[in-house]
Amino acid sequence: MKYGYVRVSSTDQNEDRQLIALRRKGVAEKRIYMDKLSGKNFERPQYKKMVKKLSRGDLLYVLSIDRLGRNYEEIQQQWRILTKEVGVDICVLDMPLLDTRQCKDLLGTFIADLVLQILSFVAQSERENIKTRQAEGIEAAKVRGVRFGRPKKEVPDDFPDIVKAWENQEITLTEATSKSGLSNSTFYRRIKTLQGENA
Repeated sequence: MKYGYVRVSSTDQNEDRQLIALRRKGVAEKRIYMDKLSGKNFERPQYKKMVKKLSRGDLLYVLSIDRLGRNYEEIQQQWRILTKEVGVDICVLDMPLLDTRQCKDLLGTFIADLVLQILSFVAQSERENIKTRQAEGIEAAKVRGVRFGRPKKEVPDDFPDIVKAWENQEITLTEATSKSGLSNSTFYRRIKTLQGENA
């Protein structure tokens, strides 16, 4: 049986490229498993479901080696589980040397293992480089004055008077937050800011 696995981030739009490549290899739609994940979440429910379906002698297609994991160790571990424990062949479409159906002799296995280790290392290095570039870009944007996150909720001009009335128990907390247009937690935070400014 032929299977295919696609992994994209929730913001990534390259799933079509992966799907087209798998269809060209004759993988049936019902045997293509796809996970759409955020950068933080790597649970991969569809991948786990697919691994349970795989049987010895099946063939798994992936477009690139980094679909199997996020880092060097993870890619190596999944490759070992799939090829040794489950007993399937793997074909990495953008790297013909990584096709376990080819050269099953000692030299072929050695070359494939060597290529796998190099590519796993490259995949992890590229991921780390991307994270570094993102962090540098965010830092440069902050220096330019770009603000991230939700905009700070402004307080009304008469906020000090509202706070004073609340502190003097002339109005309730509900009335104070309603007049300020703030939630309870934001109201308390703005009081601390006000106290700091007046200190």
